[in-house]
Amino acid sequence: MDIKINEYSIWTEKYRPQTFKEIKGQEPIVQRVESFVKTKNMPHLLFSGPAGVGKTTLALVIVKQLFGEEWRENFLELNASDERGIDVIRQKVKDFARTKTLGDAPFKIIYLDESDALTREAQQALRRTMENYTQTTRFILSCNYSSKILDPIQSRCAVFKFKPIPKKEIIEIIEAIAKKEGLEITDSAKEALYQVSGGDCRKLENIMQSTSSLTKNIDEESIYSVASFAEPKDIRKILELCFQENFQEARKLLLETMIKQGLSGIDIIKQIQKEAWNSQVSNKSKLEMIKACGEAEFRMVEGSDEYIQLEALLAKFILLK
Repeated sequence: MDIKINEYSIWTEKYRPQTFKEIKGQEPIVQRVESFVKTKNMPHLLFSGPAGVGKTTLALVIVKQLFGEEWRENFLELNASDERGIDVIRQKVKDFARTKTLGDAPFKIIYLDESDALTREAQQALRRTMENYTQTTRFILSCNYSSKILDPIQSRCAVFKFKPIPKKEIIEIIEAIAKKEGLEITDSAKEALYQVSGGDCRKLENIMQSTSSLTKNIDEESIYSVASFAEPKDIRKILELCFQENFQEARKLLLETMIKQGLSGIDIIKQIQKEAWNSQVSNKSKLEMIKACGEAEFRMVEGSDEYIQLEALLAKFILLK
């Protein structure tokens, strides 16, 4: 289904690429897939990679380029997180796959998003369906972790591993959106957007849209505020206080930062881990800090009190020699 784009549309749809040339950060993958589309000789595809890097967008571009105006009739999109059982494969997928294509389409396409959420039994049924209906249907599977997809399915697909969008192209996206929306964005805000998004274009656009509703002049501080992300200078200050063996001040600043930005313990541990690599201590001490972050995060995930674990983490940093 097409989403009607207007000035009130969510930016992830408003700025979703519509052609192969518009897709950023995945040039080798786009080139190979585009050649499949031009020859209309396409194998089953498996797209693997983190969220927000263009997997679903590329699938939609493939379908629209192949089928033109009739793309809706020849395309079935399912999210395996919602419909992950064997019945979905036996009913919805098989019923769609066994019917003939409409128009001049060489085959239909079934897109299974988040297919790593499919149960093992559903994947076994999918394998048989892929074999039986290759004359009329091609499958595009999308997942975060290809290791969760059965080997027999992977061997039937051309596997493409997507990567986070590089900084240069994230900056290009920021500048293009800012120009269209009439935003003024400082260089430090662009850097903050890249750090906060981590190469995730969907997250980037959502943060930009949220921030633009507050101000048209976007700076670094407004980005961190909207994204619930601690300012790196605050994290660096906490680490400096630890190295100065000032536990009380480090603890106080840590709690203030968490409360001000509304951060969870897991959020702030990830930022501490990132800043630990940039700290002015020996390489051995950096390794000990990373190890301590990993232990604290594991305990939090298992249900331990996050404030106690964060205090213990600061104490370990202070005791490092």
